[in-house]
Amino acid sequence: MDEKDKERLKKKAAEKARAAAQRKREEREKKKEESHDSVSEVNQTKDDVTSNQDLEKQKAAAAAKAKAAAIAKKKAKEAEGTETEPTSNQDLEKQKAAAAAKAKAAAIAKKKAKEAEGTETEPTPNQDLEKQKAAAAAKAKAAALAKKKAKETEGTETDSTSNQDLEKQKAIAIAKAKAAAAAKRKAKNANESGDSEKAKAIAAAKAKAAAAAKARGKTTQAKETEEPEPITPSPQQPILDRYLNIVKEHYKDDILEDSYINRMSKHVPTIVVKLEHYYSLALLFKQHSGLHFEFLSELHGTDFETYMEIYVHLYSFKNKQSVALKVKMDRENPRVDSIASIWPGANWPECEAYDLLGIQFTNHPDLHRIMLGEDWVGHPLRKDYEPYDVEV
Repeated sequence: MDEKDKERLKKKAAEKARAAAQRKREEREKKKEESHDSVSEVNQTKDDVTSNQDLEKQKAAAAAKAKAAAIAKKKAKEAEGTETEPTSNQDLEKQKAAAAAKAKAAAIAKKKAKEAEGTETEPTPNQDLEKQKAAAAAKAKAAALAKKKAKETEGTETDSTSNQDLEKQKAIAIAKAKAAAAAKRKAKNANESGDSEKAKAIAAAKAKAAAAAKARGKTTQAKETEEPEPITPSPQQPILDRYLNIVKEHYKDDILEDSYINRMSKHVPTIVVKLEHYYSLALLFKQHSGLHFEFLSELHGTDFETYMEIYVHLYSFKNKQSVALKVKMDRENPRVDSIASIWPGANWPECEAYDLLGIQFTNHPDLHRIMLGEDWVGHPLRKDYEPYDVEV
């Protein structure tokens, strides 16, 4: 390093020291003006220690800067290969000494400048400490005031927010109550209108039903006044007439209660015989050559509550014709002649009618119960039947 470089570094260091001293002096003056009223006395020993500490800090900072500069320069020279380690160490020592001398000179100059101001009677270190304390007290006071104001502001905001929330809740509750009342009113109106509509609909339906009934009444009256439509003769009517003629030929007295064409059952010719002529007429239907009903296809009894009835259906394979023979009897003591001797196929159907209805068949070869036991009480197909054993 040549002399010019050293001089340049010294100048830069001096300028930096002067600038730092100037900034520090300005800061202290500013702090002194802000906290002039709250300055208190401090111990001289503490001020000297503080001043020495500041000086040591400046020296250390200058030494660090010098060391950093030396290291940087050393790296540069090592790259060039023109300098040795002893030269670098010497330059570093010189820089440290120069920096220490500048720092010491700056501190002395600063101290003299403060003493020259003449506004304070105590040494500069004492003034610095007092300014620092005053500044700290002012900051603490300002922070306390700011904190207090912030809390008051928060409290006010909280109260106002709480009041606003309360007002909002009240407004919402009022709005809900109004909406509920409106909905209730609408529902009531809808119900009233619905009830009125229902009443109208019911009245209309009643009127319509009355009109329909009136129209039906008129139609019925008109039908009654009109002549009944002629009934078409049944194709089986000539056959029934032939049966009746045969019966009249064999019996002088009237042995029949009724005769008709059963249109509900394939127009079967039906003859209702008196009880005392039931067996003889059945025998005629079997043996007469013009009738010749050799097959008994059905026999059953019926309880009509006021009387009992036996229904027998006969068929002639020779003539390919059929006839229904009926006989009525007293309900309290139902008894009729058995025709099992004419048609053996009547044996079991007569036993069934005896078992379920209690009809007695005179001259039956073996009348007995075929479904229920002989000790069974009553006959289940009678309309007045009551079970002897309620659990059955």
